[in-house]
Amino acid sequence: MCGIVGYTGKREAKEILIKGLKNLEYRGYDSAGIAVLDKNRLKVIKRKGKIKNLEELVSKTSFSGSSGIAHTRWATHGVPSDKNAHPHLGCKKRIAVVHNGIIENFESLKKDLLKKGCKFSSDTDTEIISHLIERNYHQNLEEAVRKTVLLLKGSFSLAVISKDEPGKLVGVRLDSPLIVGIKDEEKFLASDSSAFIEDTRRVVYLKDREIAVLTPDSVKVIDFQGRKVSFKEELLSFSKEEVKKGVFKHFMLKEILEQPKVLEKILSYYLKEKDFNLKELTAFRDFFKKLQKINIVACGTAYHAGLVGKYLMEKFLNIPVEVDLGSEFRYKQPTIRKGDLLIAISQSGETADTLAGVRLAKKRGAKILSICNVLGSTLVRESDKVLYTLAGPEISVASTKAYSAQIMVLVILSLYLAKLRRTLPDSLINSYLNLLRKIPSCQLKIVKSKDEIRKIAQKYLNFGAFLYLGRNINYPTALEGALKLKEISYIPAEGYPAGEMKHGPIALIDEYRAVVCIANNSSVYSKMLSNVEEIFARRGRIIILATEEDEQVKKYSRQIIYIPKIKEELSPLITIIPLQLLAYYIAELKGYDVDKPRNLAKSVTVE
Repeated sequence: MCGIVGYTGKREAKEILIKGLKNLEYRGYDSAGIAVLDKNRLKVIKRKGKIKNLEELVSKTSFSGSSGIAHTRWATHGVPSDKNAHPHLGCKKRIAVVHNGIIENFESLKKDLLKKGCKFSSDTDTEIISHLIERNYHQNLEEAVRKTVLLLKGSFSLAVISKDEPGKLVGVRLDSPLIVGIKDEEKFLASDSSAFIEDTRRVVYLKDREIAVLTPDSVKVIDFQGRKVSFKEELLSFSKEEVKKGVFKHFMLKEILEQPKVLEKILSYYLKEKDFNLKELTAFRDFFKKLQKINIVACGTAYHAGLVGKYLMEKFLNIPVEVDLGSEFRYKQPTIRKGDLLIAISQSGETADTLAGVRLAKKRGAKILSICNVLGSTLVRESDKVLYTLAGPEISVASTKAYSAQIMVLVILSLYLAKLRRTLPDSLINSYLNLLRKIPSCQLKIVKSKDEIRKIAQKYLNFGAFLYLGRNINYPTALEGALKLKEISYIPAEGYPAGEMKHGPIALIDEYRAVVCIANNSSVYSKMLSNVEEIFARRGRIIILATEEDEQVKKYSRQIIYIPKIKEELSPLITIIPLQLLAYYIAELKGYDVDKPRNLAKSVTVE
């Protein structure tokens, strides 16, 4: 959601900035722009729409400079347009600003600036920042920025340059990610390190209420009170090759096919030959033994993973588990208290609603365990303990490998807690662990049948609506399958517990409705078949997900996707793969931009 890129060094800034913006395209945006310090003027170019529109205009415009800032905008204040795109300038056109986040008190600040004679050229909250910095500027950019941020309420990250201090780049972080990239005689600033991964893997993760002051040869960090603070340089854990599509048409397909390797990596990291390898949780052992309640908070796809976690933990641990959407958790007056555990799940670690839930739970004395993919993210820093999903960069907006990685971590965590609390016999736990090690090969088997899934997608390409049905632990799979389809193909799709179909959704079923039924071998198999029978009787067009060698389902549909047999509790790790592929191929066959679906952002950093 929005992307910031900044550069100061010796090379041509516009080329580096455009390349950085392209690397951030996956985050979701509706306009883009750059500002480059060209001799004694700020050259600003911005355009609504895709980065290629901006790139074409930049290539036709003559300017040069070795420092600048750039931005991809996802509209919050003001419609997508050239004038509302970032960067924004002050009245004197001496200060340029790009901004991620929301300024909550911008209206009162704008009224005050208007009274003082400021003229505004956009409808954004961001433009007030450039005016305020300009008014606070007295030959010291970092001090002008510092004084300005003290006036702002909300969440934000900023990158700022001034024509009066060439070569200086200032970045600010408050509840919105910002990372410094370090290279000899060059410095970078970005909301995501993928923006500069091709140039350097040396980074500094800014903390909340910190200001970075960069020149080609130096890095300084101060807090909002102006005090110099120490910082730690780290090395990115992934390489530039991991953020390239390679031979694949889309990142989404690449990431779906990467899942067996991701799960193998998780298994080798968190399991020893016959036991767990969760040293991260050793200090929590006594806390876990006394635990009486678990809350899980997440958004979107991560929420569906959390629902799977609820089924697992309540069965394995025999304690209540509540799962809440991050955007609803704080507003329902949650009963979380001291001694409870809150598990926060987020791919990016920057999901604003999830972070808000974490902060509320911490105030009430709960312990925070996060399941996250991004080292150095806000969620990681604010949690008591962290289990990394080790999925590597996920570029496609529609999450795939992160989802199965989150579930795998939840399965391992659930079994670990069951052993610690002695709620399952060791023999059963060992049986589950042995089966877990077979999951990657089961996924690989499904992946090899992707051409058959594409043929089914071709047949169902023009259906106007889909209904996904599942029961028990695969009800969340139905939710996630439906989400994937509507995210990237824009076809209305609804996930539903199959047993509830008679309480409303059955009214929708006719020969024009596609229904995806998850009918793998399970404790609710016969119940699920009864639901399939009901759809069949109403001439619904059925796609069935079934276990290998299941002959019964053939009388209901010719469109059957077979999956390997596995224990029911582990089946969500397998059932999701064909649904991801089905959604991918429908969107791809429709000719849509699969990796960058309209209106969506990869990391939702505002509420």
